[in-house]
Amino acid sequence: MKLSIRKDALNEAISHVSKAISSRTAIPILSGIKLDAASTGLTLTASDTDISIQSFISLSKGEQTLITLDKEGSVVLPAKFFVEIVKKLPSEYVELEVFDQFRTLIRSGSAEIELVGLDPEEYPILPRLEEDKMFTINGQVLKAMIRQTVFSVSNNESTPILTGVLWNLNEGRLKFVATDRHRLASTEADIDTAADLKLEHLVIAGKTLNELSKIVADDVMVDIVATDNQILFKMDAIMLYSRILDGTYPDTSKIISQSYKTELVVQTDRLTDAIDRAYLLSREEKTNIVKLVTIDSGTIEISSSSSELGKVTEQLEVKRLDGDDLKISFNSKYMLDALKVIDSDHIHIGFTGMMSPIIIRPEEDQSMLHLILPYRTTT
Repeated sequence: MKLSIRKDALNEAISHVSKAISSRTAIPILSGIKLDAASTGLTLTASDTDISIQSFISLSKGEQTLITLDKEGSVVLPAKFFVEIVKKLPSEYVELEVFDQFRTLIRSGSAEIELVGLDPEEYPILPRLEEDKMFTINGQVLKAMIRQTVFSVSNNESTPILTGVLWNLNEGRLKFVATDRHRLASTEADIDTAADLKLEHLVIAGKTLNELSKIVADDVMVDIVATDNQILFKMDAIMLYSRILDGTYPDTSKIISQSYKTELVVQTDRLTDAIDRAYLLSREEKTNIVKLVTIDSGTIEISSSSSELGKVTEQLEVKRLDGDDLKISFNSKYMLDALKVIDSDHIHIGFTGMMSPIIIRPEEDQSMLHLILPYRTTT
């Protein structure tokens, strides 16, 4: 392999694929980035077995030449050093040349670096997925749906299925659900797809979706191909493969109340700010517990306390407050996580009692829902 490539194009491709590199891989060759130079351009691949990312650089872009190819070939280079070296090279062009035993010479300006490469034949082959179950979604919509749900996945690897987001697609309606058993987030969106395309019980790791969100641009369309155990995201010159998590996702529909004993509608940013201030003290207690009490038909009280620091109490006017008087405690961090992804001026919060789930929705939007389980407190 021998070629010359623009440093900025190589850097961008490396930044995408390096998101799939794991420092703790049990397979030594997966600590590297695979480079394949062909007549059409250069393909970079990285994988940690759970997630694989490919980025393709064509020979030219518009009138600009990106790659001058002298000889086709492949090599696997150690990611840790290759990523850092390319960033620090002095010239806008980088020359790569592979010699016997995959010894690779990197030249740029006056700099010359030699890396010991690995045999690309030992690199795992990425799966070829049948595209009979494929749909397309706008990048901005996909990123928004991930942002609105992924924070609610579990970090506990003892229940692997809950470390992912559940996807269901039916009649052109895509729904995401995430829960860690203490809170839940769900969101839905209409997408253009074949009317008979139906996907059920696809669970995709939160880690994968976080990395996908960093790669997807707002103005691109993302092709999504799903099989029984793999999912592929195709965007322009980038492809991200991920395995689908095994297991049965719990049925969460039964815990979502459709009627409430107490309801309030409040300005989102004012409630967010009030809970954020109360969170400062509750965080010091390492409990994150904040209390909400209804005062009268137009006012609620938000409070928290710390045995060492003191107490925060704030009364807040609400747009609407109906139903029974209420005193309830909840995890303020969970509430803030939900409030910060709701892009609505006002939110609707429904309560069915002191120990029943709290349901949070945008006031005028039924496509998004957040649920938080309350805390039992003695006061």
